[in-house]
Amino acid sequence: MTENNKDQYVHVTHEFGPVYDSASKILILGSLPSVKSREQQFYYGHPQNRFWKVLAQALKINAFPDSIEQKRRLLLANKVALWDVIASCDIIGSADSTIKNVKENDMRVILDAADIRAIFTNGTKAHDLFQKYCRKCSMAKIPEIKLPSTSPANAAWSLERLTQAWTKAIGDYI
Repeated sequence: MTENNKDQYVHVTHEFGPVYDSASKILILGSLPSVKSREQQFYYGHPQNRFWKVLAQALKINAFPDSIEQKRRLLLANKVALWDVIASCDIIGSADSTIKNVKENDMRVILDAADIRAIFTNGTKAHDLFQKYCRKCSMAKIPEIKLPSTSPANAAWSLERLTQAWTKAIGDYI
């Protein structure tokens, strides 16, 4: 995968797996890892993405996780599964608005292994992709809740406002 020209479509394959275990109760889905996250081989790796701060505060965790291992532990200790809707697609840079030729991840990987009570999508694009590609009859009974995006592109939402929305939404399920 080369990304030399920022204006060109690149075919991207999601190269790292979901985080979950049999105790997971909620599933948070993004669309596709950003360029920075793909470089780091883990979710929400862009330093301006507020995901880890919002999630830690929503879970009432005082320490912000720095390392990938700390992030994994935070998720699993709090019964949170994390993945993305997209297995592969064509995209320009990290711009969700340019996503095309989507192949979705098979959500049954997690849903067959854990008693997921709710699915949360991080932002409108993840929500729309989930509805289009993943909302199947087998998941019809699991509520799906669209959360405001933690992306730096969602500048209209402050960290405090994001945290309040996420805390209210996930609180009933963990």
